[in-house]
Amino acid sequence: MNHTFLVDAGRWLLNGYWLEPAQEAIAISGKILVSYGQDDWFSMAAKVTFAEQAKPDLILQSRGKLELDEMMFTYVLQHSLLGRLEGDGWITPHSIVQQFILLGDASRCTGFEHYWQVDANHYTLLSGIYRSHKLKHLLEATLERV
Repeated sequence: MNHTFLVDAGRWLLNGYWLEPAQEAIAISGKILVSYGQDDWFSMAAKVTFAEQAKPDLILQSRGKLELDEMMFTYVLQHSLLGRLEGDGWITPHSIVQQFILLGDASRCTGFEHYWQVDANHYTLLSGIYRSHKLKHLLEATLERV
């Protein structure tokens, strides 16, 4: 399977849930835009909205360099809740896996994202944030190319 998310420019719709310990899941929806510039540099912008305005919108803006011959990449991310993050990722035959760390954070905030390709126009996403080895929240969603 050839990846269409992150590897190709495109627009995606996101639908799923935001989960925190001992709380009800909150429905979320959003949009993701992936674009490419010169020399395999990508930009990704995402806006996630919480149902019934349970939380402020989540805004993500990242920029990275994809080495297509190695199928690995590095990126920086501006996260509206956390601040500036730095990470890297791997592109495997069926998934895209990313890990990141919050820069300048004494509590060692880290996270991951796992995109599993269902078909060329659909992915599932599982994302989580850890703070001092405790899972703080999860985001699970489906992505659909539009």
